[in-house]
Amino acid sequence: MLIPPVLLKLASTGWRFARYYLRDAEYVRRGAPHPFLRLLVAPLTVASTAALFGTGVALVILHPQRGLIVGLHKASFVVWFGAMSVHVLAHVLKVPRLARADFVGASDGMWLRRFAVAAALVAGVIVAIAFLPAAHDWAHWAALHHQEDH
Repeated sequence: MLIPPVLLKLASTGWRFARYYLRDAEYVRRGAPHPFLRLLVAPLTVASTAALFGTGVALVILHPQRGLIVGLHKASFVVWFGAMSVHVLAHVLKVPRLARADFVGASDGMWLRRFAVAAALVAGVIVAIAFLPAAHDWAHWAALHHQEDH
């Protein structure tokens, strides 16, 4: 369910990144994030997000099991959680102002952003519904695994 919204976030961030480095006047005027965020936190967040979701999808496709993929999934979560925590803390104070501006004012991109977020959420629900049979496989595996431990 989270894959479409995460892809939207990565795409919008990638767009801002590209516009800044292609010297688009509006993006250059706003400036780049702090070097620590730009050079360490952002790449770590993107890479760990890709690893976390990639290994999660692999687990769904291959069915639950112990082994390398489970270990990579757990390790990517630990890295993702740390990087995402720094990212969130770096931007949390800006959120109320940005959210208010998007709901009070009528900016050029407001409707496009709202549509894109709504579409990503709807796509997430569709993906989640499509993969409900995989959830059954996970629940069945967990029940069997739990019985083996007792």
